[in-house]
Amino acid sequence: MTWLMLLPKYWPGKMLNRLFLGARSALFYLGYYVVTIILSAFFILLFPFLPAKGRHVFASIWCGFILGWLRLCCGVRYEIIGMENLPEAPTVILANHQSSWETILFYKLIFPVSPILKKELMDIPFWGWSMRLLKPIAIDRSKPREAGRSLLTQGVDRIKTGNTVIVFPEGSRSKFGTVKRFSRGGAKLALAAKTDVVPIAHNAGYCWPAREFIKRPGLITVVIGEKVVSADRDATELTSVVESWIRETVAELG
Repeated sequence: MTWLMLLPKYWPGKMLNRLFLGARSALFYLGYYVVTIILSAFFILLFPFLPAKGRHVFASIWCGFILGWLRLCCGVRYEIIGMENLPEAPTVILANHQSSWETILFYKLIFPVSPILKKELMDIPFWGWSMRLLKPIAIDRSKPREAGRSLLTQGVDRIKTGNTVIVFPEGSRSKFGTVKRFSRGGAKLALAAKTDVVPIAHNAGYCWPAREFIKRPGLITVVIGEKVVSADRDATELTSVVESWIRETVAELG
C-alpha cells in the first residue's frame, strides 16, 4: 500500500476525495501518453531491424511501464491466478471485457499474440500505427457479417503461423460485475483452427471503469481457467461452456 492510498482517509468530504483521485488519474495519463508516444516512435523506426521476439520485448516494456505507473500513481495492483493454464501452443483465449487494462496485461503475458480490435483504433497516432505493424486482427464492427468472416479468415491464419488469438466475445466493454451475452465468433474460430479455448475472467472494471477518467485504487484479480476442449462440440455448446465459467468466476470475484 502506497502513501498515496492513505491520504484520502484524512481528507474530509467526498468532493476532496474525488479531486484527489482525479489528480492521480491525470498524472497517470500524462505519463501514459508521453511514454506511449516515445516508445511507439522508437518502435516504428526500429521495426525493420527487430526480430519477432524483439517486437514483443518492446510491447512488454510498454505494458510493464503502464501497469507499474498505474500502481504508483493510482494504487492499482493485480494478481494472477492460474498462470500454469496458459498454453505454449497457439490457442484461442476468450475473456470478459471491462476496460483497457486487460488488453495491456494480455499483451505482456502472451507471446506471440494477435488481439482482435476495432479497425479505427489503428488510425490513432503513434499507438495505432505501432499496432498496425504487429498484425492484429482488425475488424469493422459496422459490418457484422464482414467482421465475422474477417475474424475467421485472419484468425485461422494467425493461429497457423503460431500466434494465440485473444477474443472478447461480449463485443464491447461491460460495467464492473456484469457480463454481456457472448457471441459465437471466438468459438467458431477455435473450431475452424482446430484448437482449444482458454477462458480468462477478471474484475478490472472496478479500478479502471469503462469510459471513465478516474482510476480507483484496489486489487484486480485475473483468473486463467483450464483449457476447454473444442473437439466434439459445436460453436453454441463451446460458447455456452466458456461463458458459464466466466460468469461464475466474475460473480465470485465480486
